[in-house]
Amino acid sequence: MTSHILVIAEKPSVAQSIAAVLGAGEKKNGFIEGNGYLVSWCVGHLVGLAEAAAYGEQYKKWSYDSLPILPQEWQYTVAADKGKQFKILKDLMHRADVSEVVNACDAGREGELIFRFVYHQAGCKKPFTRLWISSMENEAIRSGFDNLKDGREYDALYHSALCRAKADWLIGINATRLFSCLYGKTLNVGRVQTPTLKMLVDRDAAIMNFKKEKYYHVCLMLSGAEAASAKIRAADEASELKAACEASAAVCTSLTREKKTVAPPKLFDLTSLQREANRIYGYTAKQTLDLAQTLYEKKLLTYPRTDSNYLTDDMGDTAKSMVTLLCGKLPFMAGVSFTPELAKVLNSKKVSDHHAIIPTIELAKADLSALPESERNILTLTGARLLMATAAPHVYEAVTSVFSCADHDFTARGKMVIAAGWKDIDRRFRATIKKKPDSDDEENELALDVPDYTEGQTFENPAAAVTEHDTTPPKPHNEASLLSAMERAGNEDTDPDAERRGLGTPATRAAVIEKLVKGGFIERKGKQLFPTKDGTNLVCVLPDSLTSPQLTAAWENNLTQIAKGNADPTAFMQGIEAMARELVKTYASVLGEKQALFKTEKTELGKCPRCKSPVYEGKKNYYCSNKECSFAMWKNDRFFEERKTAFTPKIAAALLKSGKAKIKKLYSPKTGKTYDGTVLLADTGGKYVNYKVTISKDKQLE
Repeated sequence: MTSHILVIAEKPSVAQSIAAVLGAGEKKNGFIEGNGYLVSWCVGHLVGLAEAAAYGEQYKKWSYDSLPILPQEWQYTVAADKGKQFKILKDLMHRADVSEVVNACDAGREGELIFRFVYHQAGCKKPFTRLWISSMENEAIRSGFDNLKDGREYDALYHSALCRAKADWLIGINATRLFSCLYGKTLNVGRVQTPTLKMLVDRDAAIMNFKKEKYYHVCLMLSGAEAASAKIRAADEASELKAACEASAAVCTSLTREKKTVAPPKLFDLTSLQREANRIYGYTAKQTLDLAQTLYEKKLLTYPRTDSNYLTDDMGDTAKSMVTLLCGKLPFMAGVSFTPELAKVLNSKKVSDHHAIIPTIELAKADLSALPESERNILTLTGARLLMATAAPHVYEAVTSVFSCADHDFTARGKMVIAAGWKDIDRRFRATIKKKPDSDDEENELALDVPDYTEGQTFENPAAAVTEHDTTPPKPHNEASLLSAMERAGNEDTDPDAERRGLGTPATRAAVIEKLVKGGFIERKGKQLFPTKDGTNLVCVLPDSLTSPQLTAAWENNLTQIAKGNADPTAFMQGIEAMARELVKTYASVLGEKQALFKTEKTELGKCPRCKSPVYEGKKNYYCSNKECSFAMWKNDRFFEERKTAFTPKIAAALLKSGKAKIKKLYSPKTGKTYDGTVLLADTGGKYVNYKVTISKDKQLE
């Protein structure tokens, strides 16, 4: 019997690429066979932690009395719509001719968890190895299979992923059920998403509470350049200073010239790529991740779920080849003489699991124009960033001239570019972009020449002007700024040399934002993100332990340490369980006005024809709000069902307003045809409301 090696990838497309390199070409049901290999795939998360109801009948209904839910023996379940592929993988694992298994899921925390869950749920005991690659290029796959690692070397990474999943389950399930039961509305609470929501709520509050204040500058015109005063709060004070200056002399008291250097930007990790793609193209974080993943599977981009901004020391030749290729491939580099400084992007010490995101050498064969525009944008963006990162620094001279006039100081600033460096590439790249990005970077401003003043130079009776300004509120978050805030969360009081903290990981931040949008807690308005009323209320009712970015960031840091083998998973989970217990114990009831915070505001459809009280829409009917009144129009009324017409709120509102509603294409049970007619409300005051229909005189049965 010929022995086979079973290779399990995360997605079918990745499995196909791996199979092609391994020489497996015979397609079977759910796998590819050939050359001693069986190559199959998961479809994302095939297996996950079971729902709360799996732990007992008492957990099927949400109730405060059943909390906290703390599983002693964790249970797992196969996704309902993925049972077929799981069975295929299970059968393959247990085939007598399969001697070992290769975990070829994405090389990261989630990929590790996806494989291990399937491996354990299938009851597989066979030895397994780990494929760990950062590119889907054929050579990278070959090299990866030549250097397979013992799967157990990644046990720490698996434990970190498992702790993350269990922590999310414990806090998510218990906190969501707890506060949903207390407030009578489904309130999704998450270990990462809730602190993220809090940052949006805080920013919104800062904008709402902002009070605009006027301030003024007095500007002196000196040889064509402006020298401005410091901020002046009062208009009359500014006017007095203007008059005093025009009757005085302005003397240059100091002149400084400072050479400044702006270092090139670093290579992209996932978060910085998402930020830049949002700024330039308006892509959401999820859109950028999906596009980068697609390009990775097309072998045109390296692994996207990385938190590193550097390449490893041994990638110098790869980087050099890529720079040469990009200079010839990207139109905006035409005619540019470019010598890369590769040492800037090489640092193995700053690469953890995966290096920074760059295009692959497969780009040489690719027709960029054949790619969808969105994919081409991301590929071009990463290529441009590699060129910028390896370019020379931007050097300019900052000139500051200070003048004294009427006992006040006035400052004129300017700068002169000495060497454009990487900013020339940036300028060329941005010139190809139709939609210019928003930017707060003052370094992007055009150079401003200042006249060549000399110290002691005097200007008699200078022309002066008062300019009026308003203080500006903080800007609403967009995805770029929110991603930055998530990345920085928890850094304030941290030792600069400590492990980087933050909310979530580069791989999960996009999903967190999307979940908040889908849950109705935040909304997009253009590129900006705002909390909804429910989002704001949710943050208001939750304790600091659930909304604090600092605490949650510390948890993420602990997970990183577990992945490195430097922290105890058991101790981490004990802390999470203790928090769940404390939550339930502390928040047992809701008092006062807070009980009504999440009640849905009802829209009045009209007045009751019997008692004139407001009529509202219920799940099954349109009912009178007066409990002593029995008026109700049922949505499943046979009158409308026979005529194959949905009894909509619009129809109900018309009947309440005028006693009639014009309806098109009513079905006639007698003739089997449709017609336009008018439905009349024929209420006799009984238990059930009756209806009649009249046919428009100018309309015949169609």
